[in-house]
Amino acid sequence: MLLIHSSLLSFALLNIAPPLDTATTNQRFSQLFDGKTLSGWEGDRKLFRVVNGAIVAGSLKKAIPQNEFLCTRKTFENFELRLQARLRGKGDNAGIQFRSQRIPNNHEVIGYQCDMGSTSEFKNIWGWLYDESRRRTFLARPTPNTTADHFKPNDWNELRIRCQGRRIQIWLNGVQTVDYTEQDKRISRRGVIGLQIHGGAASEASYKAIRIKELPP
Repeated sequence: MLLIHSSLLSFALLNIAPPLDTATTNQRFSQLFDGKTLSGWEGDRKLFRVVNGAIVAGSLKKAIPQNEFLCTRKTFENFELRLQARLRGKGDNAGIQFRSQRIPNNHEVIGYQCDMGSTSEFKNIWGWLYDESRRRTFLARPTPNTTADHFKPNDWNELRIRCQGRRIQIWLNGVQTVDYTEQDKRISRRGVIGLQIHGGAASEASYKAIRIKELPP
Protein backbone atom coordinates (compact mmCIF):
# COMPACT_ATOMS: atom_id res chain seq x y z
CA MET A 1 0.00 0.00 0.00
CA LEU A 2 1.29 3.45 -0.96
CA LEU A 3 -0.01 6.41 1.04
CA ILE A 4 -0.95 9.87 -0.18
CA HIS A 5 -3.44 12.37 1.19
CA SER A 6 -6.93 11.05 1.90
CA SER A 7 -10.34 12.24 2.95
CA LEU A 8 -11.92 11.57 6.33
CA LEU A 9 -15.23 9.78 6.61
CA SER A 10 -16.67 10.85 9.96
CA PHE A 11 -19.19 8.89 11.96
CA ALA A 12 -21.48 10.78 14.32
CA LEU A 13 -22.50 7.51 15.92
CA LEU A 14 -20.91 4.08 15.90
CA ASN A 15 -22.81 1.68 13.69
CA ILE A 16 -22.72 -1.55 15.63
CA ALA A 17 -23.74 -4.66 13.71
CA PRO A 18 -26.63 -6.56 15.34
CA PRO A 19 -25.88 -10.02 16.74
CA LEU A 20 -26.42 -12.85 14.28
CA ASP A 21 -27.56 -16.40 14.83
CA THR A 22 -24.41 -18.39 14.07
CA ALA A 23 -26.12 -21.51 12.73
CA THR A 24 -28.41 -19.53 10.42
CA THR A 25 -25.59 -17.28 9.23
CA ASN A 26 -23.25 -20.16 8.39
CA GLN A 27 -25.96 -21.84 6.29
CA ARG A 28 -26.08 -18.81 4.01
CA PHE A 29 -22.31 -18.48 3.54
CA SER A 30 -19.90 -20.52 1.42
CA GLN A 31 -16.37 -21.29 2.61
CA LEU A 32 -13.61 -19.76 0.47
CA PHE A 33 -10.91 -21.60 2.44
CA ASP A 34 -11.22 -25.24 3.51
CA GLY A 35 -8.81 -24.83 6.42
CA LYS A 36 -6.39 -27.41 5.00
CA THR A 37 -5.27 -26.47 1.48
CA LEU A 38 -4.97 -23.48 -0.85
CA SER A 39 -7.40 -25.03 -3.32
CA GLY A 40 -9.25 -22.30 -5.22
CA TRP A 41 -6.49 -19.75 -4.60
CA GLU A 42 -3.43 -18.72 -6.64
CA GLY A 43 -0.23 -16.99 -5.52
CA ASP A 44 3.37 -17.57 -4.45
CA ARG A 45 3.34 -20.76 -2.37
CA LYS A 46 6.70 -19.80 -0.89
CA LEU A 47 5.06 -16.90 0.94
CA PHE A 48 1.57 -18.31 1.53
CA ARG A 49 0.96 -21.55 3.41
CA VAL A 50 -1.60 -23.25 5.65
CA VAL A 51 -0.79 -23.51 9.36
CA ASN A 52 -3.25 -24.71 12.03
CA GLY A 53 -6.33 -23.97 9.95
CA ALA A 54 -5.22 -20.52 8.78
CA ILE A 55 -3.61 -19.06 5.67
CA VAL A 56 -0.30 -17.58 6.82
CA ALA A 57 1.68 -15.11 4.70
CA GLY A 58 5.16 -13.68 5.10
CA SER A 59 7.77 -14.35 7.77
CA LEU A 60 8.69 -13.09 11.22
CA LYS A 61 12.35 -13.88 10.54
CA LYS A 62 13.13 -12.04 7.31
CA ALA A 63 12.03 -9.02 5.29
CA ILE A 64 9.34 -9.27 2.63
CA PRO A 65 10.87 -8.27 -0.75
CA GLN A 66 7.66 -6.86 -2.26
CA ASN A 67 3.89 -6.84 -1.93
CA GLU A 68 2.44 -10.28 -2.55
CA PHE A 69 -1.17 -11.45 -2.90
CA LEU A 70 -2.95 -14.77 -2.69
CA CYS A 71 -6.10 -14.42 -4.82
CA THR A 72 -9.23 -16.44 -5.45
CA ARG A 73 -9.55 -18.00 -8.88
CA LYS A 74 -13.22 -17.05 -8.87
CA THR A 75 -14.45 -13.46 -9.20
CA PHE A 76 -17.26 -11.81 -7.23
CA GLU A 77 -19.38 -8.69 -7.68
CA ASN A 78 -22.05 -8.23 -4.99
CA PHE A 79 -21.28 -10.07 -1.76
CA GLU A 80 -20.67 -10.08 1.95
CA LEU A 81 -17.25 -11.40 2.98
CA ARG A 82 -16.39 -12.38 6.55
CA LEU A 83 -13.08 -13.55 7.94
CA GLN A 84 -10.72 -13.35 10.88
CA ALA A 85 -7.29 -11.77 10.48
CA ARG A 86 -4.18 -11.32 12.60
CA LEU A 87 -1.02 -9.34 11.92
CA ARG A 88 2.30 -9.62 13.73
CA GLY A 89 5.84 -8.31 13.22
CA LYS A 90 7.68 -5.07 12.52
CA GLY A 91 6.27 -4.67 9.00
CA ASP A 92 2.75 -4.31 10.43
CA ASN A 93 0.92 -3.91 7.13
CA ALA A 94 -1.39 -6.16 5.13
CA GLY A 95 -4.90 -6.12 3.75
CA ILE A 96 -7.82 -7.84 2.09
CA GLN A 97 -8.38 -7.08 -1.57
CA PHE A 98 -11.83 -7.23 -3.15
CA ARG A 99 -13.31 -6.31 -6.52
CA SER A 100 -9.67 -6.48 -7.61
CA GLN A 101 -7.71 -7.64 -10.67
CA ARG A 102 -4.22 -9.02 -11.14
CA ILE A 103 -1.93 -6.67 -13.07
CA PRO A 104 -0.49 -8.72 -15.99
CA ASN A 105 3.17 -9.70 -15.60
CA ASN A 106 3.34 -7.95 -12.22
CA HIS A 107 3.20 -8.97 -8.57
CA GLU A 108 0.65 -6.24 -7.79
CA VAL A 109 -3.13 -6.17 -7.97
CA ILE A 110 -5.43 -3.23 -8.56
CA GLY A 111 -8.61 -2.65 -6.59
CA TYR A 112 -10.20 -1.97 -3.23
CA GLN A 113 -8.47 -3.02 -0.03
CA CYS A 114 -9.68 -3.38 3.52
CA ASP A 115 -6.48 -2.28 5.21
CA MET A 116 -4.72 -3.76 8.22
CA GLY A 117 -1.82 -2.53 10.35
CA SER A 118 -0.21 0.89 10.44
CA THR A 119 1.76 3.40 8.34
CA SER A 120 4.36 6.05 9.09
CA GLU A 121 1.51 8.57 9.28
CA PHE A 122 -1.25 6.55 10.97
CA LYS A 123 -0.84 4.24 13.97
CA ASN A 124 -3.86 2.07 13.20
CA ILE A 125 -5.51 1.57 9.81
CA TRP A 126 -7.48 -1.59 10.55
CA GLY A 127 -10.80 -1.51 8.69
CA TRP A 128 -9.95 1.51 6.51
CA LEU A 129 -10.73 1.48 2.78
CA TYR A 130 -7.72 1.90 0.48
CA ASP A 131 -7.50 1.91 -3.33
CA GLU A 132 -4.53 -0.33 -4.19
CA SER A 133 -2.44 0.50 -7.31
CA ARG A 134 -5.15 2.80 -8.70
CA ARG A 135 -5.84 6.05 -6.84
CA ARG A 136 -3.39 4.96 -4.13
CA THR A 137 -5.22 6.71 -1.34
CA PHE A 138 -7.59 6.02 1.52
CA LEU A 139 -11.11 6.36 0.17
CA ALA A 140 -12.79 6.23 3.57
CA ARG A 141 -11.80 5.87 7.21
CA PRO A 142 -13.50 6.22 10.59
CA THR A 143 -12.96 8.72 13.37
CA PRO A 144 -9.61 8.03 15.13
CA ASN A 145 -11.01 6.37 18.24
CA THR A 146 -13.28 3.94 16.41
CA THR A 147 -10.46 1.66 15.29
CA ALA A 148 -8.34 2.06 18.42
CA ASP A 149 -11.21 1.25 20.79
CA HIS A 150 -12.23 -1.97 19.05
CA PHE A 151 -8.98 -3.39 17.64
CA LYS A 152 -7.32 -6.40 19.29
CA PRO A 153 -3.50 -6.13 18.95
CA ASN A 154 -1.62 -9.35 18.11
CA ASP A 155 -4.90 -11.23 18.19
CA TRP A 156 -7.61 -12.36 15.80
CA ASN A 157 -9.89 -9.57 14.55
CA GLU A 158 -13.20 -10.16 12.80
CA LEU A 159 -13.62 -8.27 9.52
CA ARG A 160 -16.81 -7.97 7.51
CA ILE A 161 -16.87 -6.47 3.99
CA ARG A 162 -20.15 -5.87 2.19
CA CYS A 163 -20.33 -4.76 -1.47
CA GLN A 164 -23.66 -4.14 -3.15
CA GLY A 165 -23.87 -1.96 -6.22
CA ARG A 166 -21.70 1.12 -5.72
CA ARG A 167 -21.86 0.89 -1.92
CA ILE A 168 -19.00 -0.57 0.16
CA GLN A 169 -19.26 -1.14 3.90
CA ILE A 170 -16.67 -2.49 6.35
CA TRP A 171 -16.96 -3.57 9.98
CA LEU A 172 -14.16 -4.33 12.47
CA ASN A 173 -15.16 -6.58 15.35
CA GLY A 174 -18.81 -5.66 14.82
CA VAL A 175 -18.26 -1.90 14.62
CA GLN A 176 -18.71 -0.12 11.29
CA THR A 177 -15.60 1.68 10.05
CA VAL A 178 -16.55 2.44 6.43
CA ASP A 179 -19.70 3.33 4.50
CA TYR A 180 -18.56 4.44 1.05
CA THR A 181 -20.31 4.97 -2.26
CA GLU A 182 -18.14 4.83 -5.40
CA GLN A 183 -18.76 7.81 -7.68
CA ASP A 184 -16.61 6.65 -10.59
CA LYS A 185 -18.88 4.49 -12.75
CA ARG A 186 -15.92 3.35 -14.87
CA ILE A 187 -14.51 1.24 -12.05
CA SER A 188 -15.34 -2.44 -12.30
CA ARG A 189 -17.51 -3.92 -9.59
CA ARG A 190 -16.33 -7.48 -10.27
CA GLY A 191 -13.01 -8.97 -9.25
CA VAL A 192 -11.09 -11.41 -7.11
CA ILE A 193 -10.70 -11.59 -3.35
CA GLY A 194 -7.04 -11.29 -2.32
CA LEU A 195 -4.99 -11.66 0.85
CA GLN A 196 -1.96 -9.38 1.07
CA ILE A 197 1.36 -9.41 2.83
CA HIS A 198 3.02 -6.03 2.42
CA GLY A 199 6.62 -5.68 1.30
CA GLY A 200 9.01 -4.39 3.96
CA ALA A 201 10.20 -5.44 7.39
CA ALA A 202 9.55 -8.95 8.67
CA SER A 203 5.87 -9.57 9.34
CA GLU A 204 3.30 -12.33 9.26
CA ALA A 205 -0.35 -11.98 8.27
CA SER A 206 -2.80 -14.77 9.05
CA TYR A 207 -6.33 -15.28 7.74
CA LYS A 208 -8.96 -17.86 8.69
CA ALA A 209 -12.71 -18.60 8.72
CA ILE A 210 -13.00 -17.01 5.26
CA ARG A 211 -16.57 -17.19 4.03
CA ILE A 212 -18.69 -15.35 1.48
CA LYS A 213 -22.34 -14.85 0.60
CA GLU A 214 -23.21 -13.54 -2.85
CA LEU A 215 -25.88 -10.82 -2.94
CA PRO A 216 -28.31 -9.49 -5.55
CA PRO A 217 -27.30 -6.26 -7.39
